Amino acid sequence: MDFGFTEEQELLRQSVREFCEAEISQEKVREWEETLDFMPQDLWDKMASLGFFSMSVPPEYGGEGGDMVTAMIGLEEISKASTAVALGVGATIGFGARPLVVLGTEEQKQEYLHRIARGELKFSLALTEPAGGTDILGAISTYADLDGEDYVINGQKIYITGAHVADYLTTVAITDRENPKRARALSIFMVKADTPGIEIRLIPKVSTHSCGSCEVFYSDVRVPAANLLGTLNNGWYDLLTTLNPERIGVAMMSVGVAEAVFDACLAYSREREAFGKPIGQFMVIQHYLADIAVGIENARNLVYKCAWLQDAGKPYHVEATMAGLYASKMALDAATVGMEIFGGYGVTMEADIQRYWRDSQQMVFSPISNEMSKNFIAQCYGLPRSY
Repeated sequence: MDFGFTEEQELLRQSVREFCEAEISQEKVREWEETLDFMPQDLWDKMASLGFFSMSVPPEYGGEGGDMVTAMIGLEEISKASTAVALGVGATIGFGARPLVVLGTEEQKQEYLHRIARGELKFSLALTEPAGGTDILGAISTYADLDGEDYVINGQKIYITGAHVADYLTTVAITDRENPKRARALSIFMVKADTPGIEIRLIPKVSTHSCGSCEVFYSDVRVPAANLLGTLNNGWYDLLTTLNPERIGVAMMSVGVAEAVFDACLAYSREREAFGKPIGQFMVIQHYLADIAVGIENARNLVYKCAWLQDAGKPYHVEATMAGLYASKMALDAATVGMEIFGGYGVTMEADIQRYWRDSQQMVFSPISNEMSKNFIAQCYGLPRSY
C-alpha cells in the first residue's frame, strides 16, 4: 500500500499552492465575497493558462489526460483557498469535460473538449428541481419533446451552480412521458444558455457568495437533437458517471474548507491571549484542534482512496458516498468548533472563520443529503430500501 505521491504530483501541489497564494489570497476572496457572484474572468483565464481545465481532457482533444488523484491534488489546494472558486472550476470540469469524455460522440468531443481545455467554455449541471433535490426521479417534471430535428424543453430547475455565467447547461429532462419508470425515461442535453426561452435568476444565499446559484426556467426551448448527450432515455444511468465523481470532488472541497479552518484556528490560538497566556495553551483548545486534525487526516485519506479506486477502474460508489458523508460532516463540525475558538470575533464579518462556517453548511446536502447517503450505504450492505 503506497500513500505517496509522485514527484510530478508534488510539484503540481506546490505550483497550485503558490498560484493560490498569489491569485486567490484571502484578501481577494473577502473582496469577491462582497462584490462578485462568480470568480473574476481574469482568474479563470489564468487558471486555464496553467492547465486547470485541460488536466481532465484526453490529449487527443487538447488536454493533458490527468488522472483523478492528480485532479484532487489540485482541487485540494484550490478548495483550501476558496470554496467558491473550487465550485466554479469544478462545475465545468465535472459537468462539461467529464460527461463529454464518457458520453460524448466523436463529433461532440471534437467540438467542445478542445474549447473546454483552453478555458473558453463554462458548463453547469441543470438537474435539481423545486419539488426535490435528492429525489430526482420522483421530483423531475422538466420534459423534452421531439419536434422535427429539435427537442423542445419546458420546465424549471433550481439551485443550479454557475448557471448565470455558463455557456452550456447540461440539462436533464423527461423524454419518454409514457414510461412510468423514470430511470428509463430521462435524457441529457447540452443546452446553450443564451437559447431563446431560457430565463435565469440568481438566488441570494448564505454560502459561497462568489459562486452564485440560480433558478433556470425553460419555455419552449429548442435544442438540436445533435445536442443529446449519451443515450436517449438512458440519462439516469448515464448521469451516474458524473454524480459519483462529483461526490469525490465535493468531499475534497470539504477537506479543503476544514484545512483552512485548522490553519486559521491554529494561528489564532497562538495569538489570542486570556488569563495571561495564549489560548492554545488551554487543554480544551488543544483538544479542539487535535480533533479537527484527526478528522482532516481521515477524510483526506478516504477521498484519495476513492480517487485511486476510480483511476484503477475499480468500483467506488460506496466509498465515494462515504467520503462525501464523512468529509462534509467533519468540515461542518470543524468550522463550528472554529467559531467557538474565535468567540465573539468569529461572528464578525472581519473574521474568515465565519465564511468557512457558512461554506461548510453547503456540503452536508450536496450533491445528496447526508441522511440519504446513509440510506444508500446501508442498502449496499444488503438492507432494504428505507424510502
